[in-house]
Formats: sequence, C-alpha cells, structure tokens
Amino acid sequence: MSYIFTPPATVSIPVAGSDDQFAVRRVYCVGRNYAAHAREMGFDPDREPPFFFCKPAGAIVPVQDGQVLDLPYPAQTTNFHYEAELVAVIGKAGSDIPVDQALEHVWGYAVGLDMTRRDLQIKMREMGRPWEIGKAFDASAPVASIHPASKTGHPTDAAIWLTVDGETKQRSNITHLIWSVAETVAYLSQFFRLERAT
Repeated sequence: MSYIFTPPATVSIPVAGSDDQFAVRRVYCVGRNYAAHAREMGFDPDREPPFFFCKPAGAIVPVQDGQVLDLPYPAQTTNFHYEAELVAVIGKAGSDIPVDQALEHVWGYAVGLDMTRRDLQIKMREMGRPWEIGKAFDASAPVASIHPASKTGHPTDAAIWLTVDGETKQRSNITHLIWSVAETVAYLSQFFRLERAT
C-alpha cells in the first residue's frame, strides 16, 4: 500500500525529565469546569453533567518547560482568549470506567492552554451551532511537558496560573474544578472509549 501524500508526523508532547515523547490520539476538553469561569460566561456553576468539545491533535503546540510561547494570532477574530488548563493524559484504554478506578487510566499530567476565538465561539453558541470554529483552529492547544503520575501522584490541590508578558492574568487552584479529574474521566468514558495513542 502507498499513500497519495506522505502522512503527517505523529503529534507528540515531551515527557518531563526525559527524552521520551507521548503520542497524542485525541484531545477532549471539558466546558466550563471552573466555577468562576462559568460565572464569567454567564452560567450557573452547579453540578449539572459536564459537557465536552474536541480539538484536533494537530492543534497541539508542544511546549518544553521554560520555553517562551509565541503563538500566531488566528484569522477572523478580534477577541483572542486564553485559559490555563490542567491536562490529564490517558495511558490505559477503557470505557464505562467507574469513578473509583478512573485515575488508574491517567498516565500523567501537564499544563495546557485552551486558546479561543471568543467572538466566533459566542456567535456559534447564539446560533445553536458547534463551537469548532472558535475552539479547534491551528495552534489552539499549547501543552507543556507531561509529568508522569508515577512520579507526581494524582494532584487534588494544586495552584494553576497564567502570566502574559510578566503580568498574571489567571490564578486559581484545581480544588475549584466543578468535576474532578476522576469524575471527568469516568463520565467521558460513558460516551467514548478512551484510548492511549499507540
């Protein structure tokens, strides 16, 4: 078998403290999972079931720890937003995963950015259309090096923040997640079989 065009290289993220790379299969994102952000977007942050959107693996920008990030400004927007995120990396396949077993499927953790063309996202939301045009564009998912859970454990109380040109723009703690990592993985696995990249 031959390909008409050479397939693109596998998207991967560096593993902290090593020369290893973690191949990426899919990127699932949880919408409005911080109470303060839900309020900012005009929603009540109660514990209604989480909802998800996806970004293509090709949207990832791998970031070595300590690297200064310089992202291209995307086309067709005048309202380019950033959100610091906790990234949970799946290392064991499964579906219908019980909450008390969900962390067994998490290989490691990283910090990422959810970059958004906010004006386009809101316009699509108001029209009842999917968000991809506002969320899934090129370079919309920078992710820093992955830290294996075998070395860090599974964090439940950790600060997360974002600075832009030396100015703090966001500061929170993962204790403010509406749905914990375990709950999110378990719920997501009811709708998708979670797989590690091979």
